[in-house]
Parts: sequence; structure tokens; C-alpha cells
Amino acid sequence: MCGICGVINIKHEKIPAVVSIINTMNDLIAHRGPDGEGTWFHRDGSIGFGHRRLSIIDLQTGDQPMTDDCGNWIVYNGEIYNYIELRQELGAEKFTTTSDTEVILRAYQKWGDDCVQYFRGMFSFALWDEQNKRIFCARDRFGIKPFYFHENGALFFFASEPKALLPFVKEIRTNMEALKEYLAFQFCLDGKTLFEGIQELQPAHTLAISGGKMTVKKYWEVFYEPDFSHNEAYFEEKLRHLIEESVNIHTRSDVPIGAYLSGGVDSSAVASLACSDDPKNFMGFVGKFNEGPEYDESAYAREVADKNGFPLEEVTITADDFINNIRKVIYHMDYPSAGPGSFPQYMVSRVAAKHRKVVMGGQGGDEIFGGYARYLIAYFEQCIKAAIDGTMDNGNFIVTYESILPNLTSLRNYKPLLQEFWRDELFAPMDRRYFRLINRANAIGDEINWESLENYSAFKTFRGIFNSENIGKESYFDLMTHFDFKTLLPALLHVEDRVSMAHGLESRVPFLDHKIVEFAAKMPPNVKFKNGTLKHILREAVRPVIPESIYARKDKMGFPTPLSEWMRGPAKQFIMDIFSSQSARQRGYVDYQTILAQLEREPRFSRKIWGFLNLELWHQEFEDKAAEFHAMPKL
Repeated sequence: MCGICGVINIKHEKIPAVVSIINTMNDLIAHRGPDGEGTWFHRDGSIGFGHRRLSIIDLQTGDQPMTDDCGNWIVYNGEIYNYIELRQELGAEKFTTTSDTEVILRAYQKWGDDCVQYFRGMFSFALWDEQNKRIFCARDRFGIKPFYFHENGALFFFASEPKALLPFVKEIRTNMEALKEYLAFQFCLDGKTLFEGIQELQPAHTLAISGGKMTVKKYWEVFYEPDFSHNEAYFEEKLRHLIEESVNIHTRSDVPIGAYLSGGVDSSAVASLACSDDPKNFMGFVGKFNEGPEYDESAYAREVADKNGFPLEEVTITADDFINNIRKVIYHMDYPSAGPGSFPQYMVSRVAAKHRKVVMGGQGGDEIFGGYARYLIAYFEQCIKAAIDGTMDNGNFIVTYESILPNLTSLRNYKPLLQEFWRDELFAPMDRRYFRLINRANAIGDEINWESLENYSAFKTFRGIFNSENIGKESYFDLMTHFDFKTLLPALLHVEDRVSMAHGLESRVPFLDHKIVEFAAKMPPNVKFKNGTLKHILREAVRPVIPESIYARKDKMGFPTPLSEWMRGPAKQFIMDIFSSQSARQRGYVDYQTILAQLEREPRFSRKIWGFLNLELWHQEFEDKAAEFHAMPKL
């Protein structure tokens, strides 16, 4: 786990300031790799690579940038978990290190661009192919590890974080299409970032530059092709085996590991399986608040720790922590994304990094197996529609309204969302209904001067992803989970990466193994979502290893944070000062006075003011400090 950066002149001409460029970029991502740094420059001065190292595997000989016997060079961030098996397949006698970095170099020698098909893990890398005079870059299938790039004339820059690219962007300003997507979803689509001119290489894509041309290709896709020939017991047993196997290879490390615990099924299962061989050298971490029992799930985390016999570190997070750290969170996040969980995750990661270099988490379970309450809300509407139309028994994808009723207690805290969702367009087409359910811009009115924004429809981009060709149109459940898998999950992984790497901590996510994801896509929706039970098949698969109280929970809400209480109490003045600042008043497209008037009326668990707060802090940390970034070494 590391940070990478680089620059290449696509015309293969000398870059006069290449050394200062790489040193500047390396300095801006120093937090990602506190254990060492390295640089490499091509002899003709047309390429430079930088690397910051967090030592996890091969502590002695795994330094980067790394070369091979063909003159190729690589900078790489991540972990290839099947590196031991690939090393044997590629010929262990050829290797000069025990690192997974060298595995990528040797795999590229043998398989070329197809090497990515053989990797199980999280990765982003850039590889210079000396013989063919080309650069080959890749990102893992799910977007666990980041890769950003910027083009400035003949120069191509890349880095693990956008902030490392900002000194070389001519003007630091907002991408207005991405802004409209942020207002709708609190994340961006199709590789956009909030920075104009900075793009994200999308998950499961490669990027190659050769002969002055850049080519981007998708190398992997998940296809939803339900298998109706097997029963639920088959899916449960095989899924359990795949999860156990994935967790096992995710524990490969030359340093001790730990786990985040949230009190839910996903993180509890991962921690329980990961600690099984050596619980005394394992460690758990959980965050909690003092604002009430709904903000403290540490009791569930303690059950997991006690059952498995490993120590648990409990992190109490306060309003003062919020006031003192939220700007740091935004700086490390690079741009706001995916909700208020980023702040408490940042605080827990800070403590975890004092004890461990590697932590495991349960990210991905909700998007793969259907863990969000909104799926139940949307599906309930379709059940009512089918009952009225008399089509309840059509097809293989039906969850009946009778069977779904006992699970509606899961929606106890979602009454305001239900009221908003059913306010208009009831029984409209499925894509419009799901867009309405997740579109946070529905709650935004005079806070935004919509006429000042570009004429761009986020729904058009949404619909292209929602109705993509790799998924059938019969299953509403698959359509919803697939959209979140392709969009929300990378946004959550963005958070996972930034808040851990801010403290030099590696976060691993065993559910995001392509064998698990491909198998889950073959499960009929009425197996994954039986009787409207969120994550039904996953719950059954991991039931033997988690406490019964966690298996039976119906009130899990992610990482609930008492922001509404803080906004009306100890953090009120802090937030008012941010929204009332001179820079905020000059934004043009945001009316912060209207937002301030809503502080006292912000509903519990609402994310509207949180979204605007993050947006304004992002402007202050980056756009308003453009001169500081541009004062760094010039091209």
C-alpha cells in the first residue's frame, strides 16, 4: 500500500523540470507512504516516476520504483493477494525479491496487457515498457485503489490523489457537470471529479499511451445471469466457502493486522474469520458517540471481540473532534464524496494506525448482496403495483408483498424518505423511481441558483448506467444493486482509501474479490433478497461465525453520526462561521443564508447541510488556495 505519481511527455521529449515535478508530487502524497520514498527518471528525461511506501509485504527488498531485466519500470499501489500462486506459475527462480510488485512486472512480461486478468486484489499502477516505448496503467476491478490523471499539452500526469496534480493544472476550478452530479448523489459519475481537468481512471479499466495516443479500455465486467438450476442451500454453502477463502488470502501480510467493527453483519464476519488463526495478535477498532444509544454500536463490536478473544479499541468521537478535524478530512478526501461516515472513519483510522498498519473491513457487502433500506422501499412500491395490476406471480424475480411485510420494521427510521419518495410519480418506470429515491437534489430548492449551472442532466448519465447491457431488465433488485455497485461503491472506496491512507494505514476489503462478485451475480434476486430480507443470503452464509444478536439485527444504519445534534449545539457557531465567510458569500451559485436558516430544522440523519458544508470546505481548501498550489515548482 503506497502512493504513486508520475509524468510522461507523450512526444518523448525532455521535460526540463522533471525532477522538481516528481519531488513536488511525492511531497503532496507523503502521508500515503511514511516508510520510504523513491524516484526514477528515464535517461532521456521524458519520464519521471515517484513513489511513497507503506511497507506491508517484503519489507526488505520491495522498494519502488522497481525495474526488471527487460528495462521496464513500475510504480504500484495496492496488494496482489494471489502473488504467491502467481510467483510459482511465473517461475519463482526468476525472481529477485519476494514482493508482489515484481509479480506484476513478470506477469506483464508473460501476458502483456492481459496480466490484469490474473490479479486478485486491489491495485493501481503505471508501468513503463522500454522495448515498446509505451506506458501501461491499470486500476483494480472495483476501484479500491485510486488513479487520477491530467493532460497538459504533451504532458500526461498521474497520481494516487488529485492534490498531487493541482500544481500542474492551469486553473483550479469546479467541473460544473460533476457539481450537478454531486448535488444529486454526493458523488460523481463516469470518471469525473469536481476538479475541472482531472479525471479518474474508472474501475476495471486500463490506460495505455503509445505513439502519442492514449487508449482506455475496460478489461472486466460483471454479468447478472441468474442461475435457477440450484437451490438456496447450494448458494449459501458455496458463498461461505468463497468468503472464507477470500478472507484467508486477504490476511497475507508481513505485519500484524486488525479490523474495523461497525456492529453489522459484514464487518463482524470479516473480523471473525480473519482472526481465527491467531486472535491474540489480532485487534479490533470501533467508533462511538455519547449522544445516545442509536449512535453507539460498540456493544455489538464487543460481542464479536469477546466471542473471538481479541482486544478491542473503542474510539469515542466528540463534537470538538469534528470542529478540529473536519478540514483535515476534506483535505485528505480531495473532494467530498459519499456521506458523513468519512469523518468518524477518519477518527477511528487515526487510532487504528497507532496499533496496526493493516486493517480489514466489510465494505462491499451492501452493494453486492443488497443491504440498503432503500431497496426495500423501492421494491415495496413495485409489489403494490404488481398486486394492483395482477402481475404478482409473473416471472422468476418476484418477492411478494405478503412476504415482505414482516421486514418493513427495518424502515422505522426512514419515514421522511418514504414521504418524499411517494410524493409524486408513484408507479412510474423503474429507472425514474430509483433515480427519485436516491436523488438528493429533490430536497434542494432556493439554496442553489440552478440557472447559473450548466444545462446538464444527471438523470441521462444515471439511466445509461442503470439500464446497462450487462444486466437483465426483469429484476428491479439487480438493477438497483448494480447501479450502486458501479457508482456508490467506488465513492465509498474513495472514502476508505483516503481516511486510512491519511494516517499511513492500509485498509483491505475481502468481500470485493471478483470470485465472490461474479458468483453473487448468478444468484436469483429472490435468493439474495428472500422475503424482502436485506442481505438474506449473506446473513445465512456467515451466521455460524457471528453472534446471533448481530445476525438478527434490523436496525443497522451504517455509521450514524450525530451531526444534526452538533449543528444545533456545540458545532453551530463553527458551521455558521463557515457559511457566513466572505469566500462562501462569493460562490455565486450557492445561497448560504438560505442554508443557515435551516440549521435548526435539519431533520435527523439528513445529509443536505452536510453536503453543502463539505462543498464549501472543499472550495476553501483547494480553489481558494490555488495560488499556494501554483507557487510550487512550475513546469
